[in-house]
Amino acid sequence: MTDAHAAEMAALADRFFGAIEAGDIATVADCYHADAVIWHNDDGLETTPAQNLEVLKAYVANVPRREYANRRFFAIAGGFVQQHDTTLHLADGRVRVLPVCIVFQVDGGKIRRLDEYLDRATLQRWAGEAKAG
Repeated sequence: MTDAHAAEMAALADRFFGAIEAGDIATVADCYHADAVIWHNDDGLETTPAQNLEVLKAYVANVPRREYANRRFFAIAGGFVQQHDTTLHLADGRVRVLPVCIVFQVDGGKIRRLDEYLDRATLQRWAGEAKAG
């Protein structure tokens, strides 16, 4: 793997996550290959970029501030992997942190496939707290 590949992947990761943090859905859309597949381990479903962008729009609307902290980036052949803590600053002042790992396959500078792994136990705990609260 070349330094140029690593730099290209790091730039794409910065652009993608920076756009989500900024709520810039158009830039997120531009990062996706037209035939991209987005998969999440919490539901096991494969979605299209259009479906994912609808979820991101709701995410941005419901979570006023989002941060990707403690980023651990690894360029790999054909893409990159990033581990991070997704820090959610909610409208009611609560802050939630969700550990995430995403594997990206990249083709022609665009995300061809994204496999997101997050801690399901954390999501279940949050759901339980919401029901109890």
